Amino acid sequence: MSAYTLTKTRFREGTWEGLIVAERDDAPPPEIAVTLEGAPVRGVIVAQAGAAGRWAIEVPVPVEAVGDGVRTFLINDAEAGETLETFTVIAGEAAGDDIRAEVDLLRAELDMLKRAFRRHCLETG
Repeated sequence: MSAYTLTKTRFREGTWEGLIVAERDDAPPPEIAVTLEGAPVRGVIVAQAGAAGRWAIEVPVPVEAVGDGVRTFLINDAEAGETLETFTVIAGEAAGDDIRAEVDLLRAELDMLKRAFRRHCLETG
């Protein structure tokens, strides 16, 4: 289990920002690894944030991550091997259609399951 927690503070001008807080004030700076589709993200900044046991993190969204589709960034505690936080960038015309299509499919499946469950209840009740 990670000794750190990460909370998003804002996402602005292509930079995701957050605050890392350690369980103990005397904890060493965290080893953070940010990945996008399995590749490391460059330019990540982790800096002391005033009080002991607190660090600010800045994750730049690389140009290659901006395009049609969905991209998910993983922010990991490299030492503990745990994901502290994720964020997603969705862009392009196709992304909106994909999401709407997925929601429509989920609704149809839910309606089918409700009918099957009701039928089951009538047959066994």
